[in-house]
Amino acid sequence: MPVPLVLIGGGGHCMACIDVIETLGIYSIKGIVDKKEKAGRPVLGYKIISHDNEIPQLAQKFDNFLITLGQIKTPEKRVKFFLMLEKLKVSMPVLISPHAWVSRNSRIKKGTIIMHHALVNAGAAIGNNCIINSKALVEHGAVIGDHCHISTGAIVNGGADVKEGCFIGSGAIIRQGISIGEKSVIGAGVRVMKNVEAETLLTQ
Repeated sequence: MPVPLVLIGGGGHCMACIDVIETLGIYSIKGIVDKKEKAGRPVLGYKIISHDNEIPQLAQKFDNFLITLGQIKTPEKRVKFFLMLEKLKVSMPVLISPHAWVSRNSRIKKGTIIMHHALVNAGAAIGNNCIINSKALVEHGAVIGDHCHISTGAIVNGGADVKEGCFIGSGAIIRQGISIGEKSVIGAGVRVMKNVEAETLLTQ
């Protein structure tokens, strides 16, 4: 029997998450949480049933939640919802697309989603509430901190350490062994060849 699941965030990333969820065939989406003025609107056939302030009431009815809000400039909203859900003691499952490759020797923490055609290699460790987006590569021994978004086609090479709250843009390449400081933003297509300090915006 499908497991009931509530989604938080009804934008473009939510649509991509829905596609992964439907492909898995394990969960039954019971609705989406978004802004109050969007109530009743459908997202790929699933209605926005509630808004942020009503999450505690939903947590009394449902056990499983997934944060489907995207992340580019800052992880603050995703972090806020993650901490709220932790306090409510609900489950935030790890979702892995059946079209992704994830090594059995990797570690992935709660609330993280691995999108279609992503690859997570042996010894990689991925934190809580992360997005490993379509065709992203997380190589052997790489560490991805909590609340990170590794965007489409990005490459995090072996032994690299991406600290908490980072965004790695589409097609960016992180050299092996490099450290990316927390809450940094690495732009699309950027090649990172040396360590990056915390809260850095790197666009070239």
